[in-house]
Amino acid sequence: MDLFKASQTYVDRLLDFKPTASSGVYESTSGKMKILLLDAETTSIISMISTQSLLLKNEVYLTDRLDNANRERMRHLRCLIFVRPTNDAIQAIVDELREPKYGEYELYFSNVVKKSALERMAEADDYEAVKTVVEVFVDFLVVNKDLFALNLQAPQQCIFGDAPESWSTPPFLRSTEALTAALLTLKKKPLIRYEANSTLAKSLAIETLYNIQQDPKLFDFRRMDTPPILLILDRKNDPVTPLLRPWTYQAMVHEYLGIYNGRVNLEKVPDVRPDMKEIVLSPDQDTFYTNTMFMNFGDLSSAIKDYVDKYQSQTQTNAKIESIADMKRFVEEYPEFRRLSGNVTKHVTLVSELSRLVGQDNLLEISELEQSLACNENHANDLKQLRLFLSQNLPDDRKIALVALYALHYEKSDTISALPSLIDTLQRSNVSPLRIQALTTLLRYAGANERQEELFRTDSLFFRTQSGFRGLPGVDNVYTQHVTLLERTLGQLVKGRLRDSAYPFIEGGGSSRDRPSDIIVFFVGGVTYEEAKIVAQINAATPGLRIVVGGTSMHSTKTLLDEMEYASTKWQ
Repeated sequence: MDLFKASQTYVDRLLDFKPTASSGVYESTSGKMKILLLDAETTSIISMISTQSLLLKNEVYLTDRLDNANRERMRHLRCLIFVRPTNDAIQAIVDELREPKYGEYELYFSNVVKKSALERMAEADDYEAVKTVVEVFVDFLVVNKDLFALNLQAPQQCIFGDAPESWSTPPFLRSTEALTAALLTLKKKPLIRYEANSTLAKSLAIETLYNIQQDPKLFDFRRMDTPPILLILDRKNDPVTPLLRPWTYQAMVHEYLGIYNGRVNLEKVPDVRPDMKEIVLSPDQDTFYTNTMFMNFGDLSSAIKDYVDKYQSQTQTNAKIESIADMKRFVEEYPEFRRLSGNVTKHVTLVSELSRLVGQDNLLEISELEQSLACNENHANDLKQLRLFLSQNLPDDRKIALVALYALHYEKSDTISALPSLIDTLQRSNVSPLRIQALTTLLRYAGANERQEELFRTDSLFFRTQSGFRGLPGVDNVYTQHVTLLERTLGQLVKGRLRDSAYPFIEGGGSSRDRPSDIIVFFVGGVTYEEAKIVAQINAATPGLRIVVGGTSMHSTKTLLDEMEYASTKWQ
């Protein structure tokens, strides 16, 4: 189950081929100049799975937004429109067809189009400019080959309604559509399980099953020996993972710099080069990134040094131009050489900034305390160290995360009486009152009474042995003791030991005692890059097991606290 390959198959069809009227077979349309019109969401979707050079290779010479009213009339171009089938997009297409700017149109939708929408577009096509209408089912962001996500984040797209257990309607519909599209892209008709204590997860499971049953022909895939499983989880059952400092490359970049639609903004990095103020990180296009994104920070430093050495060696080789043959070889290799040059600069810039932040914010010491709070039972020492860090000049979110971990761990202990004094310390340190409110909201959302599973044990090695997977990296050091709840849950699932009482099958959707080979996990409330790393490691270490993970958003400490801060205004 490779999301990049599956999604790119649809994109190739969109860019390169169209069905003939007689046979329905896709034939190349190479040689005809094209313009590609997108909406806000499909712009992000395309940018994650394609490149400008690929678009040019397929004669797409212009890319624009469908809602741009100032586009020129160019009747010699063939227009490809790829949008989500929203009411706004359908109306924009209707307006376009009434006064067409291009010679012909091919309409591609990222999800199922309602019959009424098709009728509206057909009525508007007086010039008979539309040559084909296709549903391509790429209605989500492909982050890694086994990771997908949506951009449902506060404040614009907060998933919560007026209570922790209620959906906001637009994000609910968006999540259902994206999850349905992901199943169609992967060609899976799964059995659906969900966390029993989550109304949000159950609602999404019910609606997804309804979508599957509404159009059985779409889900008429080849039956497998063991049915695939869609497991819908709720972030509230593991609030710890997003609060911990990560120590692998991809996760660190997102935690400290932010990865948004495959791009990293470095404008605030000291002395950054003008051409490095925004960079692209793509596991599908960048071999070095693919090989190192799950590498821990210590090993990453060695890898970046080897990468620089390789570049320097190649530079010296290319510098020796002593004949026409040498010149010809250099010209042939120049595009790759130039790409390597930019890539080396990009990763050196990123790793250098991460290294600076690690030292500046005492992240090693903070991480050690975080791991102790998450994995050990040492209240007196934890509290002593916590008070020490709160007295230092640290970013607000670092302090809030430490207090949150302390409160989540010791919530049911008599020692939690220290929490009011810790909050008082935050207030006296001029931490934003809204951030402190986010802390109390987090405890309401994901406190001990709300969670389904035990998160805190005194021996993290016990959790590791309970994960059920062999060959995964063990506890390397004091900074990587924590074992995510996802790893333990997947371990139980693949062994057939996941309790039906805690993770029931959705009623009317079937059930099975077989051990699944294909698993799609979806996090209501956001997934983390740490969990994506675990899934990638399990896939690599367990032949025959294929897991894909997704979520309503990609979380970091900041985005989780942002969500809690915004939710606090809705849950009063």
